[in-house]
Amino acid sequence: MGAGAMSRSEAPRGDRSIHVPPGGPPRIERPDPEIYAAMGEAAVFEMLADVYRELERSSIRHLFPDDMQAASERSAAFFVGLLGGPPLYQERYGPPMMRARHLPFAIDASGQRTWLACFDAVLARAPERYGFPAEHLDGFRAFLEAFSAWMINTASEA
Repeated sequence: MGAGAMSRSEAPRGDRSIHVPPGGPPRIERPDPEIYAAMGEAAVFEMLADVYRELERSSIRHLFPDDMQAASERSAAFFVGLLGGPPLYQERYGPPMMRARHLPFAIDASGQRTWLACFDAVLARAPERYGFPAEHLDGFRAFLEAFSAWMINTASEA
């Protein structure tokens, strides 16, 4: 490739190239709706508030808005619908379009790992604290890993 040329896995965005993960969007199953049936809306909101408390202390805090409570509520609305509850996110904010919403922020594989670690810290106690069905933890973690891989928009430095 010549100087200034972009690979097919990159697209221009302002002053940086946008990385497109190989293979495009993940082809994964949505989390089992039994998760929402067991937890309910309030527990999903509580769980996401705890995830955002972890994120607030993380190395990727700068990627989030100042108002972490509002951010956690937006994410919780998304996860309620994803887990089988009502489509709160769509009703309140419109179509999710999560990759597009994350494009303004440089997210690399390291950021993905940090985000997953914050979520995993909360999931470690999710069955007891929020009524998350333990039999669905592995499937939910697999979903989070594939979903968050699609949010990566910046190639990691070699």
